Amino acid sequence: MNYSRYSKAFLAVISFVLLIIQVYPLIWVFISSFKAPTDFSSSNPLSLPSRFTFENYLSVWRKGNLGTYFSNSLIVAVTTIALVILFSAMAAFVIEKMRFKWAQSVLFLFLCGIMIPIQVVLIPLFILYNKTGIINTLTSLILPQVGFALPISIYLFVSFYKYISNEIMEAAVMDGCGIYQVFWRMIFPLSRNTIVTVVVMNLIFIWNEFIFANTFIHDLSSRTLPVGLMDYIGQYGLTDWGATYAAISITTIPTMLVYFIFNKSVISGMTAGATKG
Repeated sequence: MNYSRYSKAFLAVISFVLLIIQVYPLIWVFISSFKAPTDFSSSNPLSLPSRFTFENYLSVWRKGNLGTYFSNSLIVAVTTIALVILFSAMAAFVIEKMRFKWAQSVLFLFLCGIMIPIQVVLIPLFILYNKTGIINTLTSLILPQVGFALPISIYLFVSFYKYISNEIMEAAVMDGCGIYQVFWRMIFPLSRNTIVTVVVMNLIFIWNEFIFANTFIHDLSSRTLPVGLMDYIGQYGLTDWGATYAAISITTIPTMLVYFIFNKSVISGMTAGATKG
């Protein structure tokens, strides 16, 4: 498609404006995390720091229990994503390649899960967790997040599997491979871009998840990062802004790094699902 010079310039300006709108808040939070406490009370809150200091980062790590929150979020994210990849890849393989009678109906039931709002399941899960004794444990966060991540993850794997040739599988079976060997040795390794897409897409939601963590976790030792950020709101609403911005920066940096490292694979995986699905 050919664009005129003015159209290209217009698109460039729109893209630049959108980029500024998206990136500026992150840069402002990151710069503010290096401000001294006096900068927030004596100068314009949008100004640059009078001097750059790492005291805010040292303070939140030593006094803010942030290390515990960070490790809890990491455990929840890694465990949830591992289970989502395992279950969604296997379910999609059965739905798309096993060719049983109710395959499309099973896929439709999985996709119905996308329409269920999180708020609907809070009370039933809270009652169930109380009866089973897993309230205030990381398991109470992992289980519902696996359930809510499965529908879109299964859809992405199904979209990719549609365009893996059945002849490849038939040749492997002729060479003596069983169905499990076909999946683990051939199909799963070929799904690398889809796996990366599922990891990055779910990591952002799981890392920032607040509703489940705020409902099911009350012990300080089991809190995750989003809930732990509430520690920085003091009595009568007083807030240590420097420590708060440092904590927010520590919270957001892991997801940004993962996305920047794997963004090409994510785009390839999403494009494969969109054009081949």
